[in-house]
Parts: sequence; structure tokens; C-alpha cells
Amino acid sequence: MVRNSFFLFFLMACSCSYFKPEQKPESIARVGKSYLYKSDVATLVPAGTSKEDSLLLVRDFINRWASQKLLIEAAERNLSDAKKGEYNALIKQYKIDLYTKAYIEEVVKNTVDTIISQEELKQYYDENKENFKTNGTLVRLRYINLSKDNPRFATIRSKFFDYNKKDKKFWETYALQFKSFALNDSVWVDMNQVYVKLPFITPDNRDAIISSGKRIEKTVNNDVYLVKITNVIDKNQISPFDYIKPTLREVLLNKRKLELIKKFEKEITDDAIKNKDYEIYQ
Repeated sequence: MVRNSFFLFFLMACSCSYFKPEQKPESIARVGKSYLYKSDVATLVPAGTSKEDSLLLVRDFINRWASQKLLIEAAERNLSDAKKGEYNALIKQYKIDLYTKAYIEEVVKNTVDTIISQEELKQYYDENKENFKTNGTLVRLRYINLSKDNPRFATIRSKFFDYNKKDKKFWETYALQFKSFALNDSVWVDMNQVYVKLPFITPDNRDAIISSGKRIEKTVNNDVYLVKITNVIDKNQISPFDYIKPTLREVLLNKRKLELIKKFEKEITDDAIKNKDYEIYQ
């Protein structure tokens, strides 16, 4: 009787050990038949992280991993075959879309001519300028912000309003004395940039201040702003070529890419037909 009891206890102990999943080397967690290994979290913790924070990061990652595994297993058990079939079709299509998109992008990147001449840009602009209207007011101006106590203020003021590009050396010498400045009035800027650089101009007083050819001298506390407005283009007007040029380049480049994609798709289909890799059965 004692012998039989011992044998039964031994058998139960062996059975428990047999049915308990074995911990695999280097594994740190298990959900069902899925294991998480030390290598899966090796790069998870940034260098210099404290031991306590490291443990929290790893523990949080393990918990999220376990939750995802448990949820996907529950979903696979409980979703209907019809629903799983629907999602599997979506997954299959997503893989096709992802792979083909990546492949086509790689082909286009290595093939498309990215050099667009000034003539091409200008021609496209002239033919489509009505499609490129301004979203807001655009301004060309130059300005200086300097201390009103500057000993050369009168000279700076005179040269600023009677601006001459030949005075380049003068402006290079005195530019360090300015709190801020922009002397290139050939560049179009959006009004939002003007509000930032010239804070005394606001949306409320803009119409009274901003006009082509206007000279402005504005004292704010101990600062003086000298401003010369060259040109103004209002909202919903045709955008100037120089301002819209980066956009034109992107439009033409995308146009080339689309044409190349269509050509590539046709060629790959034609080659498959020629090589008898693609057939349509009647």
C-alpha cells in the first residue's frame, strides 16, 4: 500500500513537471507558446537610465507584449471565420500595397530626373499661373532695428532710405550694431513673418501701414525701426514666380514621377506578356 502511494505521488510530480512549459534559455516571459527573449529588450533602455527606471521600462514593455499576445490569441479564438477571412484579405492587400509602393518608390528614386530648368519652371508658371493664387498678403521690404542712441543713426538712416547696393562695405561694418535687419528686398515674404520681425505692425493696423513704396520710421521704447516697403501683393492675387518657384518645382517633379510610374507599370506588364509570364485565358 505504501509502495503504491509512493508510486502515485511520483507519477503526479512527474506529470506536473511534464505539462508545465519549459523556460527557454535567455527567455524573460512567456504567453502560451510565445516567448520574449533578453535580445528583444536589449536596446530598449537608453544609455544612462537609472536602474529603477530601466526596470520600469522593461516591465512596461513586457506587460504590453503580453497584453498584445493575449488579445490576438483571444481574437483568433473568438472572431468568426467570416470576420477573420475579411481581415486576412485586408492584411494580404495591405502587404501587396506596401511592397509595391516601396518598390516603385525605389525605382522612381533611382530613375527620375530631378533637374528642372528655369525655362521649364517659367513655362509651366506662365501656362498655369491662374492656379497659383496667394493665400495671404505678400510683401517685399527691407528693415533695420537699431538703438535710437546709435551715434551714426543719421548716416545709417540716410543710407537706408537711399539704399545703394554699392554700399555693401558700409552695411557689413555696421550690421553688428543692429538688433535685427533684412536688407534683401528682392525676396517675397508672408505677412506672418512681417508681424514677427516688426511687432509694431499688427493685423489691425496693417492696411494703414503696408503699401508699396512706403517709408516707415517707428520708435518703440529705445529702439528705432527703419522700414522701406518695395512691393505688396494682396490675397487671392497671382503669386509671383520667384515666390512660387519651390512649389512649381515640386509640382513638376511629382508630374514626372507619375509619368514614370505609369510608364514602368506598362513596361513591366508588356515584358510579362512578351515572356509569357502573364496570360489572360478566354
